[in-house]
Amino acid sequence: MARPRTFDEDRVLDAAMHTFWENGYEATSTRDLCDAVGLDRSSVYNTFKSKHGLFIRALTRYIDTTTATQLEILENPGRPAVERIRALFAEIIEVEAANRRDGYGRGCLTVNTTVELAGRDPEIALLLDRDMARRLESLKAVIATGRRDGDITSPRDPDSLSRFLNAVIAGIRVAAQGGADRAILEAIAATAIDALTSDTFIPDAPTPRRLDALTS
Repeated sequence: MARPRTFDEDRVLDAAMHTFWENGYEATSTRDLCDAVGLDRSSVYNTFKSKHGLFIRALTRYIDTTTATQLEILENPGRPAVERIRALFAEIIEVEAANRRDGYGRGCLTVNTTVELAGRDPEIALLLDRDMARRLESLKAVIATGRRDGDITSPRDPDSLSRFLNAVIAGIRVAAQGGADRAILEAIAATAIDALTSDTFIPDAPTPRRLDALTS
């Protein structure tokens, strides 16, 4: 008969998530995880099967929490579309400021994981792709609303603009991780808003592969 669990699984997942977020997947050892979550190796492996299994659960928890917050901002019908996007940028910049240590941010766990693992781990790549699809759909919907209402005036189509915003969000995360301060991050966001509210057409240019996958 299996022994009942004597720990709070949500607390364990939060602790593991922050450990992976701080160190990356490869640099996080099983000992690091055991120390962080306060469990011995057998308890960790009996519950999550492997380091990879625990990482999938922790990454899923991060994605669900982060994406839910972003979708709540973007899908608020009480605000004009462009204001929802401004609010999304403000939220991301605030999170980056809160996670800043010694002048550097932690970035985004999904961005970090995309860079580290997406190209060689199909299970993680699928998880990241599904999350990106949810966020792109929400961005496209709010852009279409803004085009209809007239506060987004760029002639670009909603699909292109949603991928552009997705890449800008990733860039803000990476810039924060590299030490960019709040003023720089806010300037990046303001430039993106200018692009949405401009009626100047710029010819299409090739998009680097997987650039639009880098987001939080």
